[in-house]
Amino acid sequence: MRKASIDRKTNETNISLALQIDGEGISEISTGVPFMTHMLDLFTKHGHFNLNVDAKGDTEVDDHHTTEDIGICLGHALKEALGDKKGIKRYGNAFVPMDEALAQVVVDLSNRPHLEFRAEFPSQKVGTFDTELVHEFFWKLALEARMNLHVIVHYGSNTHHMIEAVFKALGRALDEATSIDPRVKGVPSTKGML
Repeated sequence: MRKASIDRKTNETNISLALQIDGEGISEISTGVPFMTHMLDLFTKHGHFNLNVDAKGDTEVDDHHTTEDIGICLGHALKEALGDKKGIKRYGNAFVPMDEALAQVVVDLSNRPHLEFRAEFPSQKVGTFDTELVHEFFWKLALEARMNLHVIVHYGSNTHHMIEAVFKALGRALDEATSIDPRVKGVPSTKGML
């Protein structure tokens, strides 16, 4: 079973997260940040993962620390659950439309962290959620999972739709990249390791 559990406790947040890569799209998520809870639920469903998140943070300040630390925990769990990465496809690419918006996420589980984030959101907030935190989440996710992650919102006018399309595309791209390809012997790299 490709799964991992992470516990992270700081003066700002207390997070328990469990990820199962080969899941059924089942989520049990409590973050104290309603928009992030919604996005993680979408990510889980579209990636066919199982994800449990219990996050408590200083949301009386703002949603920054909770969102950032969930990204850290999810990235760490993904890296741990993948283990030696033998047999995986490694690369994943997904386009997802959401009404007028079109997002694309491309990943390489390369063990070389990089984030390329090409998205400009028309609104600074969705409800009470600061949209600049989307970048923060993806950067910490890429860093901790040690993956090359490209996020592109090709167009859109509704900020909620644009961000929702991004999280759905992330799930689908990671589903592809983490899936086992029976043709792959060892790891999919001429270096012999990822």
